[in-house]
Amino acid sequence: MDKPLFNMTMKNTVLALSWCASSLVAAAAQAETLTIERLFADPKLAGATPRALTYSPDGSRVTYLKGRDSDQHRYDLWEYHIGDNAHRLLVDADTLHQGDEALSDEEKARRERQRIYGSGIMEYRWSDDGQALLFPLAGDVFFYDLAQASAESKPRRLTETPGFETDIKVSPKGGYVSYVRDQNLYVVDLASGEERALTRDGGGAIKNGMAEFVAQEEMGRMTGYWWSPDDAHMAFIRVDESPVDEVTRSEIYADRIDMIQQRYPAAGRPNVTVKLGVVALADGNVRWLDLGKQQDIYLPRVRWANANQLSYQWQSRDQQTLELRLADIKNGETRVLLTERSDSWINLHEDLRFLKSARQFIWASERDGFNHLYLYGMNGKPVRQLTSGTWVVDKLEAVDEEKGLVFFTGRRDTPLERHLYRVRLDGEGKITRISDRPGMHSIKFAKDGSGYIDTFSDPRTPPQVSLHDARGNQLTWLEQNRVEPGHPLFPYLSDWVNPEFGTLRAPQGHSLYYRLYKPAGFDANKQYPAIVYLYGGPHAQLVTNSWDKPFHQYLAQQGYVVFTVDNRGSNYRGKAFETALYQNMGTPEVEDQVSGVKYLAGLPYVDPERIGVFGHSYGGYLSLMMMFKAGEHFAAGISGAPVTDWLLYDTHYTERYMGHPAKVPQAYERASVFPYAPALDKPLLIYHGMADDNVLFTNTTRLIKLLQDEGKQFDLMTYPGKKHSLRGEATRVHWHTMMADFFDRHLKPE
Repeated sequence: MDKPLFNMTMKNTVLALSWCASSLVAAAAQAETLTIERLFADPKLAGATPRALTYSPDGSRVTYLKGRDSDQHRYDLWEYHIGDNAHRLLVDADTLHQGDEALSDEEKARRERQRIYGSGIMEYRWSDDGQALLFPLAGDVFFYDLAQASAESKPRRLTETPGFETDIKVSPKGGYVSYVRDQNLYVVDLASGEERALTRDGGGAIKNGMAEFVAQEEMGRMTGYWWSPDDAHMAFIRVDESPVDEVTRSEIYADRIDMIQQRYPAAGRPNVTVKLGVVALADGNVRWLDLGKQQDIYLPRVRWANANQLSYQWQSRDQQTLELRLADIKNGETRVLLTERSDSWINLHEDLRFLKSARQFIWASERDGFNHLYLYGMNGKPVRQLTSGTWVVDKLEAVDEEKGLVFFTGRRDTPLERHLYRVRLDGEGKITRISDRPGMHSIKFAKDGSGYIDTFSDPRTPPQVSLHDARGNQLTWLEQNRVEPGHPLFPYLSDWVNPEFGTLRAPQGHSLYYRLYKPAGFDANKQYPAIVYLYGGPHAQLVTNSWDKPFHQYLAQQGYVVFTVDNRGSNYRGKAFETALYQNMGTPEVEDQVSGVKYLAGLPYVDPERIGVFGHSYGGYLSLMMMFKAGEHFAAGISGAPVTDWLLYDTHYTERYMGHPAKVPQAYERASVFPYAPALDKPLLIYHGMADDNVLFTNTTRLIKLLQDEGKQFDLMTYPGKKHSLRGEATRVHWHTMMADFFDRHLKPE
């Protein structure tokens, strides 16, 4: 059943062996014991990895955010100038603001949705001409003109108001800066410095230019407005939250309880209503586009095709129909370019590119069962399919129209690695792979397609960042992050455990990929306790040939076998593999995880009586299902921030996979953990942040009440003031120490 997945070339083998040998010899004399405190201390064990890497639009430099040596969570703005081959500090955040940064509630929520954490300069934007940078700091807006910058100059402060400016952009022609404040849209004329409000009715339930909760959390849309290419117009969404149920949610902190009034669109309940308008900068007049009679819809994507045509994606509430529409902003006429339909759901993507040199566009679709790229004419008729096969395209990365090349990332070689490829726009020739090193590559292209940034990792290599030309030739390291003396990881190399990858066959006939860590100092004649780490939900993948969570390494060094398998429902295996859980959550995932744990228990070096399971979020939900529905396979389990009843989770995510609860109530009942909870007969630990606004704390309080009523004993840990991600070094040390101690008590003999 077990077979190897990766065959390294002789060159790579020699390089790897020589690197490992020299590193291990050097590390042996100063090897240290890996502790949980070390996992989460600064500097991070993985070493330095810049954030928000971006190629400048003119291709002259790469900018990034970098944490300070004295405080890894305080970020400044840096650049690597390609011509000078030099890194420079562009903006020191402390020169503009020091002290506490009081974030607005909207900004706190937005950052939680973005999964960003820290202070200083947390995000920035380039002007389209590559001559200026724009960034927010402490609620105000700063504009940095690189053409006029000097060693003594500071960025220009554009606002200094009691309100909090967010979602800041430079207009494409560079004439304006725009932002949202107090739920209205504003622009500043950069020549005159004059600020102007484009909307005035924002406030209360009305939000202009802002992404609603489910757009941020589930659609990946963090903005609600878009500049036209000529600076003449701005498209924006007007959100009316008044139909959404207003719930009172308690955020419990160490020294207080905040009662939060939140409009939370739970599954089956009303959503916001949205309008899409286009405002003319010249006179402020707004033209509202006709979205159709159906109001209970989503607008997941908006993009300008050109200065006169605005595209938007119209999605039905059941998410089984998606229309790409094109609106003429002069007369308001709208036509449908294409329609996607599914018996389960349509996955959203960002892979829409309008070509300038031809009346064509590129679009991604899963219509043949796997996500691939298609070329269309502006009449909505398909021209050709650009990629095909039983593998998936991850993302459309860049298009070089002059050379007729399309660059994309995908899984053509193996689902466990992401690589960069190119294909000809005219359909001639074969797909060419550009990235060479086995592992995971995350790519960011220059706007002109001349080169790209590659963030690479594998299980032995923490993230490295390099700069390449469009053919894949490496130009330089942006952050080599070499594990050598002085690197945080170096003292632990002698005990580092490399994972094994393989496949197993499920009884239903499909294959499952797994990753397995053997304990440090492995002895094939011994039997070890084992821990299954899982997530299991859609749009996620855990088993990859990439840098992994250091906690798994810690567990392996504590004498555990650590095992993970990606079940049906997880990503990058095609639509049929993912949609097995449609209206059936909590069943195919459990079946596949049981196949995995049976394989694990059958290994001669694993003690089948000492296997634990843990996961967070969807993984917390699945851990509960494993303990309740398949508890005979486990000696103990941990569930973190779990969904316990899908009626408590939001509309866009839940109804996508489960349907509307009024139409399929039995599916929701089957997918809830509550009917199975009375079967618990093994040690269980539940933990949850007490200010979680994503998976509400109510999920856990309802479960623990049921377990108490059933007379079931369990362990519980709550974290005051913590959101879903449980941020903070002290919290993370406590959380992971708690999990390790729990497993030690229940999986290791006395």
